[in-house]
Amino acid sequence: MPSASVLEQKKQIVADVAERISNSCAGVIVDYKGISVADDTALRKELREAGVEYTVVKNTLIKLAIKGTSLESMSDVLDGTSAIATCKDDYVAAARILNKYAEGHDNFNLKTGYIDGEVISMDKLMELATLPSRETLLSMVANVFSAPIAGFARAVQAIADKAEAPAEA
Repeated sequence: MPSASVLEQKKQIVADVAERISNSCAGVIVDYKGISVADDTALRKELREAGVEYTVVKNTLIKLAIKGTSLESMSDVLDGTSAIATCKDDYVAAARILNKYAEGHDNFNLKTGYIDGEVISMDKLMELATLPSRETLLSMVANVFSAPIAGFARAVQAIADKAEAPAEA
């Protein structure tokens, strides 16, 4: 039987993980076994810079944190080594970074993910992982909006250039 202080620490971890999951817009659970300390440090740095919180948590504690929620079905994949990555405001950051890392490391795998409190399939998780970053998407939208304006400006300039050109005799 664990001591009272150990039990309190575990209860606090469960509460923290539950709060983190409920306050996030998206999250991914991965199997991280077999990665080196240097690789793990580089991965954590990249995730942190993208605003993603990444921690290794015991499976039983994650199961307790999601028990009774819409994410409870994620318990099916919670075996072996597990780490959870959550993000409060970017839907694709965790999936994109972790998938890119998994492609280069055989032992590192995505297990499951969720968006807005709903578990998503592995197919949807992979689609999410291949989306460009928020900044890239915003620049693409800006280009789409500016293209007609730029075309109009070129047309007006062509008309002005034609009007200024000397008439040929």
